[in-house]
Amino acid sequence: MNRIGGRMRWLLLMVAALAMLGVGVAQAKTVKVGVVLTYSGGGASLGTTVQKGMDLYMDVEGNKKLGANKIEFIKRDSKNPGGDVAKTAVQELIVNEKVDILTGFVFSPDIIASAPLVAQSKTPALVLNAGTAWITTLSPYIARVSFTMWHSGYPLGDYAYKHLGCKTAAVGYTDYPPGKDSRDAFTTSFEAAGGKVLEAVPMGGPAQVPDFTPFMQRVKDAKPDCFYVFVPAGNHVAAVSKTFNALGMRAAGIKLIGPADISQDTQLQSIGPESAGMVTMGHYQADLDNPANKRFVAAWKAKYGADTVPDFLAVQGYDGMAAIVEAVVKQNGDIDPDRTMKIWEGWHFDSPRGPIMIDPDTRDIVQDIKAFEVVAQGNHLMMKTLDTIPQVKDPCKAHKIGRCGQ
Repeated sequence: MNRIGGRMRWLLLMVAALAMLGVGVAQAKTVKVGVVLTYSGGGASLGTTVQKGMDLYMDVEGNKKLGANKIEFIKRDSKNPGGDVAKTAVQELIVNEKVDILTGFVFSPDIIASAPLVAQSKTPALVLNAGTAWITTLSPYIARVSFTMWHSGYPLGDYAYKHLGCKTAAVGYTDYPPGKDSRDAFTTSFEAAGGKVLEAVPMGGPAQVPDFTPFMQRVKDAKPDCFYVFVPAGNHVAAVSKTFNALGMRAAGIKLIGPADISQDTQLQSIGPESAGMVTMGHYQADLDNPANKRFVAAWKAKYGADTVPDFLAVQGYDGMAAIVEAVVKQNGDIDPDRTMKIWEGWHFDSPRGPIMIDPDTRDIVQDIKAFEVVAQGNHLMMKTLDTIPQVKDPCKAHKIGRCGQ
């Protein structure tokens, strides 16, 4: 017993001595991540879906990879898409909470308003949804794992002319930065391919769902071959399809097309079986047939219920946490802003949407973009993949268009 006791005392003395010399076992670190999402109001379903994707990644992979280190999430509600509430929240997170990393941002005005604070404080910010293309040009400390409006709108313009028989088109868009981006992306590509845009109709703002009837009646009267629509995902989606169908626009020979926001998985069953045939373009649908997505959907249903389904917002939250955990692990919890950005620049991940990368030159996402068709199986709607365009860089930056060229 004396021999054992002496050995224990010797070991304790050695540990103390090594600690004094700075050679002891590394201390576990807590990384503060400020999360700014829309948890209330009209966009609440969007923010909570992103959050569920984040939480799922932490359950499935993140907590295991962190080891002894951990992430403390400090959440703030951006409430509305105006940007002012988000900016106040970001300032409080940076100054008072002293977060190491910022993430979230459902609506573009939220990160646009916050960008000067991100730049001044050099706080790495990872965008999980906001799609205005030039957001990443506002600060070298902003990266994105979601999409830009040009990722879907630009290739769909060319695809609509060459594959969908659309020689003329009208554009309807929600009147805020992503809507204008989406309008410009589709118009630029469609007219370059040889088509003509007959009407470009602003259709209200993102906060409240407007009555789309007068806007769509104007489009119906113009008689285009295709009607390209961008509205924010969520409550706007079903209203678009229902108004389109109620006005008999399909019967009038007009094809409804748009980014995958208007065929959002969580809203898909609400748009009605008469919406079969609608063609959208985007980076994710829950029906994607690949191993990573099958695991993702199964894990989602196990955590949130067999009757629930993930959508593109969910996968963006999931992938975003993968990037954040990577930065924490590679720095062993000691977050340096510049090193974090270097880790994200060129970061690869086998996402449920397919292989993704953060472009080291633009800090924007590079991903497969797919053309989908809404198909009916009885009264149940599903998404059929028509074509895949591999590893698309943001076309706005690739072609240096407008503010993307700065």
